[in-house]
Amino acid sequence: MNVVLQIFLQNILPIFILVTLGYFVSRKFNLDIGTLNKIVFWLLVPAFTFANLYVTDIGVDALKALSIAVLILLSNMVIGVVISKVRKYDNGMENAFQNAVMFYNSGNIGIPLITLVFSTGAFLVDGQTPYLGIALTTQIMVLVVQNVSVNTLGYFNAGRANLHWKDALMNVLKMPAIYTVTLAFLLKLVPFDFTTLPVWPAILYLKSALVPMALTILGAQLAKSKFQFNNKTAWLAVFIRLIVGPVLALLFVTLFGLRGILAQTLLISSAVPTAVNSALVAVECDNHPDFATQVVILSTLFGGVTLIGVIYGASILFPV
Repeated sequence: MNVVLQIFLQNILPIFILVTLGYFVSRKFNLDIGTLNKIVFWLLVPAFTFANLYVTDIGVDALKALSIAVLILLSNMVIGVVISKVRKYDNGMENAFQNAVMFYNSGNIGIPLITLVFSTGAFLVDGQTPYLGIALTTQIMVLVVQNVSVNTLGYFNAGRANLHWKDALMNVLKMPAIYTVTLAFLLKLVPFDFTTLPVWPAILYLKSALVPMALTILGAQLAKSKFQFNNKTAWLAVFIRLIVGPVLALLFVTLFGLRGILAQTLLISSAVPTAVNSALVAVECDNHPDFATQVVILSTLFGGVTLIGVIYGASILFPV
């Protein structure tokens, strides 16, 4: 019960506080969501991606985590396509639905959640956290896959609903997140510590700003959205994200023969709510932003319940 309360107070409640603040500020001042999104996509996301990738040591286990994260992403994409065809969604809704089930909150929920889980309770040994390093490295690999894909494939999906595919592709190629990933990998090969440069603290400031900024913008978008609890498509997307997502992760973890902390981390990570960035992308491309915002809010709300079950199940299935 104590761990459940910790998860709620330290991971779930702060998210809703920031969303609520954004909601009321937008209601009072009618914030320009488009301008705020530009700051996120052109400054904060590239800095967040670059900083995390540059300082992460990539070993064999990290590459396994990366591979499983890609497989989960592709599987969710296929599920999104199949359901969209069966339910006969138009192109815009099909793309919005795919984004809602493909992209999950591996950063502002995943990172602190993994930190909390593997630094408390049975994972705390003589006051030390021996399992936290591998857990965070695994989670950062998931974060890189999700962060890059939502700002490329997600942006392309949302854009092509209203644009020709060539124009949507050109918009993706303009996104700086693509190039910051390449730059981070190249600089890791250079025998020089770039964290010693004066620009590094600025990158860290931008990185730290992503989570509160994204959640505040989500609240601001919610203030402009028509929220409906009877939206069956939104509920279906939430079910796939919170229930089917962990099932897929369990399948791939088992097929890869993973055990222990690596397996637990991947399973827990796959159960987090829909990514805030998927809603920001929908707003930026004007592709069913109300639907995207609803899925993020609903999955975050109910994810606080389903995550508890997944965390417990992961510890039983893959003991250390």
